[in-house]
Amino acid sequence: MLKTLTRLHTPDLLHLLASMGHGDEVTLVDAHFPAVSLARRLVRLDGADLPEALDACLALIPLDRFVPDPALRMEVVGKPDEIPDVQRLCQQVIDRREGRGVALVGMERHAFYARAREAFGIIATGELRPYGCILMKKGVALPG
Repeated sequence: MLKTLTRLHTPDLLHLLASMGHGDEVTLVDAHFPAVSLARRLVRLDGADLPEALDACLALIPLDRFVPDPALRMEVVGKPDEIPDVQRLCQQVIDRREGRGVALVGMERHAFYARAREAFGIIATGELRPYGCILMKKGVALPG
């Protein structure tokens, strides 16, 4: 066991996040998402819900500050302005970990699937609430 890491900081998750470079994207998805068929690299965190997994990731990597929308969410089909509770919880995690407001910007479901397919990796969680799917662009982890 390593200091300051949680049970969610598995060797696979640590390797995925450490292997990413600035601008690479990672998708965190719910248990309903076709992660196995879409992922270039897959990490499973079946024992975690989406906000827990997101918190574990953002404890280690920053969001990109050089792009307008470094955090995206899958929109509810037919209701793009509706924000499910699981996404509201993720918004709170993002704002707390980033120390600033960073909007989770909506993306149409099929566009989200296409973007996830191109992501550096997908982290499949045990999240059972629908629309528990977000995509993040990794920023630069500055020293100090």
